[in-house]
This record gives sequence, structure tokens and C-alpha cells, in this order.
Amino acid sequence: MAAMVVFLITLSVLFMIFLVFKLVFDTISCYLLNPRRIRKTMEKQGVRGPKPRGVTGNMLEMFKLTSQSTSKEMGTIHHDLVGRLLPHYVKWSKSYGKRFIYWHGVEPRMCLTDTELIKELMTKHHLVTGKSWLQQQGSKHFTGRGLLMANDRDWYHQRHIAAPAFMGDKLKSYCGCMVESTKQMLQSLQNAVNSGQTEFEIGAYMSRLTADIIARTEFDSSYEKGKQIFYLLTSLQHLCAQASRHLCFPGSRFFPTKYNREMKSLKMEVDRLLMEIIQSRKDCVEIGRSSSYGNDLLGILLNEMEKKRGDQFKLNLQLIMDECKTFFFAGHETTALLLTWTVMLLATNPSWQDKVRAELKEVCNGGVPSVDQLSKLTVLHMVINESLRLYPPATVLPRMAFENIKLGDLFIPKGLSIWIPVLAIHHSEELWGKDVNEFNPDRFNSRPYTSGRHFMPFAAGPRNCIGQSFAMMEAKIILSMLISRFSFTISQSYRHAPVVVMTLKPKHGVQVYLKRLDP
Repeated sequence: MAAMVVFLITLSVLFMIFLVFKLVFDTISCYLLNPRRIRKTMEKQGVRGPKPRGVTGNMLEMFKLTSQSTSKEMGTIHHDLVGRLLPHYVKWSKSYGKRFIYWHGVEPRMCLTDTELIKELMTKHHLVTGKSWLQQQGSKHFTGRGLLMANDRDWYHQRHIAAPAFMGDKLKSYCGCMVESTKQMLQSLQNAVNSGQTEFEIGAYMSRLTADIIARTEFDSSYEKGKQIFYLLTSLQHLCAQASRHLCFPGSRFFPTKYNREMKSLKMEVDRLLMEIIQSRKDCVEIGRSSSYGNDLLGILLNEMEKKRGDQFKLNLQLIMDECKTFFFAGHETTALLLTWTVMLLATNPSWQDKVRAELKEVCNGGVPSVDQLSKLTVLHMVINESLRLYPPATVLPRMAFENIKLGDLFIPKGLSIWIPVLAIHHSEELWGKDVNEFNPDRFNSRPYTSGRHFMPFAAGPRNCIGQSFAMMEAKIILSMLISRFSFTISQSYRHAPVVVMTLKPKHGVQVYLKRLDP
């Protein structure tokens, strides 16, 4: 008996020693061996970059450069944003060439601007590239394991499940809801104008409108019912952006810091509110008030959870909540920003406002556009594309290689992240011409820039934005109704200060003067 006890104690001690050694080895591999291996592999191919400094890599220099470049407003309204928002890209591309490697903590990232190689990466290697551990941990409390952060087969299944909510007749059926929500916003603006108000921060109106639309179309809710969720998600977005800066330090996500405590608290509250929406839908079926969960996004997810799949992928309530957070956020934030920047551009370019208004009168006879008429609004489509080119909501597209891949003439080792600076590509004089930093929607009328090579506001390939068609339809409806009813000019109080907090935002909002047009 005593011998058995001694044996078990010895076995336990050996197991603990093994775990300690494994932890040490994994830490050394993560912070020293793998980075060194990847760096040597890329240097042999002529890809170099700034020297990393400890566990922070080049992050401190990046933050310093960005903090300096965004510390002040831009003064005049112009659209040369790359030096302001990606100053490290400008500096390092001059020193090391178009392809360079830098270190986000211990994560190596290679900058890639070759649009042919980007196309190959997005289309050919989409299942063996995806979001890195750092990205997933940075969004853990924000969107969790939702579609935005899913990889490999999980991404494939989640995309396949959610896609029907944004396609075909289902997509067309949202038109009426989008129109009604927009009418309510326009009436709110009209009431304010009638009371004597002339200046409006249009971003707040667009954010509330797009939130109401995604809540109604995909969750059978409304902005009023879900406004606390939207507010908390916005707060979480800012906290996650701040906390992500510390992920390079081992175990930082477990530290009892202010950011970590607030993120966990906000996440719990968001999950509780979402669970109320989900449980309400489930209760309707269980008590017989409804025969199904419905065919909106939430209904599709709940129906899928009930299925028994043979491929080992299983939706559970936590994953459904993560998907809800993903679509609550992505379904309104990016479109709201697109609309806000477009209004700013039209307010400072009134001739294009007139062109869009003339097209609306010709195509829609001054009325609300139907689904079939939306495709005929070519001038408006050009304006939206130019807005997305100058101010893409996502300024960067990162993809980590989960296995060794061949990309053109490059060997990409497992563990290397490829960093695609969308903003820099959209503002490349080499690709777009000398007027690259000017608002010129005509460029989308004469040349096929929308093919996906130079123009990628929604990414590209199989892993492109699932809500792309939804967002474009929504933007066309809202802008067409707004432009038909109001003229707008930029306010004297507007301060042009684009910043990136996960997405590209106007730091101080967009203030415009609105004037009601004669019926």
C-alpha cells in the first residue's frame, strides 16, 4: 500500500515537472524560436523590416507614430489619410520596400500590397489562413467565436448557416423594412428642422438608423429594444482596442486590470440582454404562440441548434450569442460609417449631390426607390464606391498562415501573418492615378476598379463580407431618400479628424447643415 502511495506521488511529481517543462518550452518557442525561424526564412527571400524589441516587437514605435500623427485635426478637409492613419507603413515601406516584416508583439506580420498576390491569397488559401490568436483574444469579449473571428471548418460551417439570411429573395424582402425605418429617421430630422434646428451630427442619426434596421430585419427587434446592447458593444469595442495593446505580455489577459474587469463585466451584461432576446423567441415556440423560430438570422441560428449534424459542428447558446454580437456590431457599425463619410463627401462636393438627385428624379420620379430600381442608380453606386475607396471602414485585412503556403514567388511559413493595408492600396497613386486623394466618383464609371484587385472594402474571395449586398442595398435606400428630401452642406463646426478604433471613424462626428427641399 505504501509503495503504491509513493508511486502515485512520484508519478504526480513527474507529471507536474513535465507540465512545467512543456510550459517553458512552449513559451520559449512562442517568444523566441518561432519568431527567429520566421524572420530568417523571410530574410532569405529579401523581406526585411525594423528590428523587434523584446515581447513588444515594434508595437511601441507603431503606437508612438500613430499617436503623434492623429494628435491634431487635419485642418482643411482633404483625403490624404495614409500618413495620418498608417504612419508606420509609410516609414517602413520607404526603408524596406513594399514587402516588409514587422512584429506586433511576438506575432510576425508581413506587409503585402501586390494586388495579384492578395487575390491569390484570398481565393486560393482562404481555408488555411485566417484570424490569429492575438486577434481572437483581442475580440474574445467583443464578438467571441462569431463568424468574424472563426477559422477553418468552423468558419465554413458558420458562414454556410448564416448566408441564407443575406441572399436572394430574403435580401429583397428587407427593402420595405429599410424604407420604413428610414422614413422614421427623416421625419425626426424634419421635426428638428421645423423647430429651428439647422445643424446635425449626422453620424449619430446614421448609427441609430442602421442599428434599428439590423435589429428589425435579423432579430425581429428594434433599436429601442436593443439600444442598451448597441451602447454596451460600442463601449466593449473601445475597451478591447485598448486592451489588445497589452496582449503581447504573457498572461496579460488574466491580469486584474481595469480594462479586463470592465470588459468581463460588459460582456456578461451583453450576454444577459442577448439571452433575454433568444429566450423570448424560444418561449414563443415552446408555449405554442409560434410554430417556428422564424426565418431571420436569429431564427436560422436557433433552428440550426436543434439539428443533429454528422460533421461534429454544433451550435450552442454561447456561439449563438457570439454570432448575435457579431452581426449586431458588423451589421450596423460599418454601414453607419459608410453613410456618415458619404454624407460628408457629398456635403463638401455639392455638384455630386445634384447629380445623384437628378438621377433619382429620372429613375424613381422623386419617389422611394424599389428593389428593381436600385440597380439603375449608377451615379449613386459610383458615389458609394468612391466613399468606400477613400474611407474604407476596415483599413487593414490581416490573415495568418496556419500551414506553409506558396504565394507567387514567396514561401509563407506557418505562423506568419499577412497584413494587407487596404487604406494604402485604396490611396495608391500607382494604382489610381494622380487624383488618388480627390473625391472623383467618375473613376468607377470608366475603369473596372470594382473587380476586387485594387478595390477591397469588403475583402475578397470566399471570405468576403457576408453582408456586402445587404449593406449596399441599405446604403442606397437611405442615401436616395435623404438626398431626395434634404440638401446638406458641411458645418463650420466640423473638424476633420479621421481615426481608427478597429474601424475608420470621424473622431468628432460629422456636423452638417440640413435644408428641406421643396416637394
